[in-house]
Amino acid sequence: MTDKTTHANPNKNRTPRHRAREFALQGLYQWLLNNEPASMVVANIKSAHGFDKADNEYFTELLHGTIAQSVELREVVAPTVDRPIAELSPIEHAVLLLGAWELKNKIEIPYRVVINEAVELAKSFGGIDGHKYVNGVLDRLAGKLRPDEAAADARR
Repeated sequence: MTDKTTHANPNKNRTPRHRAREFALQGLYQWLLNNEPASMVVANIKSAHGFDKADNEYFTELLHGTIAQSVELREVVAPTVDRPIAELSPIEHAVLLLGAWELKNKIEIPYRVVINEAVELAKSFGGIDGHKYVNGVLDRLAGKLRPDEAAADARR
């Protein structure tokens, strides 16, 4: 396998922060499917090809934070989806949890950036139209978690 085939979208110019999100998505996917402890997931992901180009600190914060708050995040996401969370694809589930965690805990990141990053992850790793679903859910969620920011953006 060449270096270009190791990523879902090799032509993108990915920043270390975006790479951290990609690896966090992969770790969360692994955690959702295998129910492994977060420490084991982190160890597996950190040994992956290309991890050295990711923002290690942000990856760790994002993955551990999302796993630690997963029950609460699912409760926040549930009213914004059109089906039970258990019926979401594992990729959509993981992307929504990551996006919800960032919306809730990383106020310094504009909500539009959080949504855009989640949409890009869904485009790279998810199904054909999964990114559209992720966009709609996170947009509704931003209105709940960041009402002032979303309202100010809507007035522009």
